[in-house]
Amino acid sequence: MNYTLHQLKVFLSVVENRSITKASQELFLTQPAVSIQLGKFQEQFSIPLTELVGRQVYITEFGQEIAEISRNILQQVDTINYKTKSFENKLAGRLKISVVSTGKYVMPYFLSGFMAMHKGIDLVMDVTNKSSVIRSLEENTVDFSLVSVIPDELKINTVPLLQNKLYLVGGKVLLQDIEKFSRKQFENHPMLYREPGSATRKAMEDFIQLHQIPVHKKIELTSNEALKQAVVAGLGFSVMPLIGLKNELGNGDLRIIPYKNLPIITQWNLIWLQSKNLSPVANAFLNYIQKEKEEIIKNKFSWYENY
Repeated sequence: MNYTLHQLKVFLSVVENRSITKASQELFLTQPAVSIQLGKFQEQFSIPLTELVGRQVYITEFGQEIAEISRNILQQVDTINYKTKSFENKLAGRLKISVVSTGKYVMPYFLSGFMAMHKGIDLVMDVTNKSSVIRSLEENTVDFSLVSVIPDELKINTVPLLQNKLYLVGGKVLLQDIEKFSRKQFENHPMLYREPGSATRKAMEDFIQLHQIPVHKKIELTSNEALKQAVVAGLGFSVMPLIGLKNELGNGDLRIIPYKNLPIITQWNLIWLQSKNLSPVANAFLNYIQKEKEEIIKNKFSWYENY
């Protein structure tokens, strides 16, 4: 056999994503390039590794075993690279962070300076829903998580990073026909919600219930980006985190609607298990955050602090 580390990486990405398209996006390769490397890898085995049914990739039992071996080999290669860096007195290793969906507008700004300082560190940032973020903490598969609602069921440490401000917003398409916004608009137009389990949805529902806002029609969308585009298009109003609205507010596609008792203010927190034995990389990042966070907020979020 004469397979390469690159082929192992391509194969493992296809297995984990169960899709050639998603693997190509993850690896920054074209779909034909992934298919070619996958084909060359499979040619070296007399037993099929994958099966293609329609457009869906299925991994055979033998393929799953090869994938696990491939994962171990690639981890050992990473270890060799990290050991080499450490002998060169350079910080090296992997930093893993899980982030709730709207946190993708926050976390990269707290990472960029640290990653620029330490070229030997590999970053894995999983942007997902709240329940998956909490599960990754429970299963100890990440170093840190970024959340706006701290889970009560876990013993964790926290570092507050940035306020999370939620405003009532509407698109200019809808608002141009409204001379003065009033409670009656909630009866005339739908409210747009995130999916159940979202921290944004929970904050929005609590606000609506507390202030007895009349909502007669709901539209539910399963991502912050989809929700934002729906509001821009004029489908209705929503209560949304300010952090993801910079461009749309700047070009006038969205407008903040002044409303009593808004904004809702929570806090973005970097959290980790109290029982977690932080790696040298994770400790270095934590020290960086504690030292630099005020400067990062000042330099990267000045527009945000003005609201």
